[in-house]
Amino acid sequence: MLKIWTIALVLGFTAVGAQTVPAPATPATQPQHPGFDLTRPEILEYLDQAVAQGLSRDQVVAALSAAEPQPQIIEAMNRPAEKTLQWWEYRARMLSSLRIEAGAQLWREHKELLDQIAIEYQVPPEYLVAVLGVETLYGRFTGRYRVIDALATLAFDYPPRAHYFSRELTQFLLLSRDNGLDPLVIRGSYAGAMGALQFMPSSYRKYAVSEQHGLHSDLWDDWGDIFASTANYLHQAGWQYGAPVLAEAQLPSAQNLTPPTRMGLDETLGRLRARGLSVASVLPDDTPAILLAAPEPDTMKYRVGFHNFYVITRYNSSPLYAMAVYDLAQAIRERVALEAAL
Repeated sequence: MLKIWTIALVLGFTAVGAQTVPAPATPATQPQHPGFDLTRPEILEYLDQAVAQGLSRDQVVAALSAAEPQPQIIEAMNRPAEKTLQWWEYRARMLSSLRIEAGAQLWREHKELLDQIAIEYQVPPEYLVAVLGVETLYGRFTGRYRVIDALATLAFDYPPRAHYFSRELTQFLLLSRDNGLDPLVIRGSYAGAMGALQFMPSSYRKYAVSEQHGLHSDLWDDWGDIFASTANYLHQAGWQYGAPVLAEAQLPSAQNLTPPTRMGLDETLGRLRARGLSVASVLPDDTPAILLAAPEPDTMKYRVGFHNFYVITRYNSSPLYAMAVYDLAQAIRERVALEAAL
């Protein structure tokens, strides 16, 4: 994995090719990945916006001159796993025996550290481990795209979310400058998410913390920073220690309910119960809730999420993602408890 403290050049590098005159391209030596045309109106507008945020124009131009469009990223944006897989398929992928055992092993190896962070931030250790497991299989897969390429491609060639990714591109360049990172080296997901936690640049700058309370955090190689940053994110999103995350529910087979298309605590347990849903919870009827679909290959099942479930969706808005984090956390906790009892 990338050692983030070994990067020496920080956004102050000379624009690629500024000191040399390249030989004319021949059919056999055409550039494999042509760069971005920096005279495009939207890129010129972006340059002005980035400078207004405190970046040097020369530094931004240098970074964008070295960036390369990645058309396959656009394809990936249109088919994320959370939107192409059914729940039972997604769950099977995220709750493999490998993922459960690796999570339990990570907890055992860092139990003292996890307990300390869980107490400080009031977030149970199983969720700190489970988020990491769903995101990157505990840091094993942190992404293969250069983040500068991913964010520039999405900022300039993906109109549906160009505004969002333009902001993230600026945040990435600010993060690189402030943390001593080379923006041309860092790799991440096709969406520009980085490190073991797959933080977007804005989340990295806002929520990443040093477990030792230092100036910078390392979300690639420092387990203390990784766990503490996960805990800080969930804590800042409103995690309620000791409160439930979700409950299983049943509905008579002759009935059907339609879960909401957006994640929000827009229901109450009382209203769901009045519609025929039997919820395995003793919480009162006025408890805010989210109706969740959890289909199996041959039947429709339901679950009900509570406030802490909604908090997990602040990390990733997909209900499949949040359910997987919950299920993986329970499986890891049970594995650790079983091994401790032997």
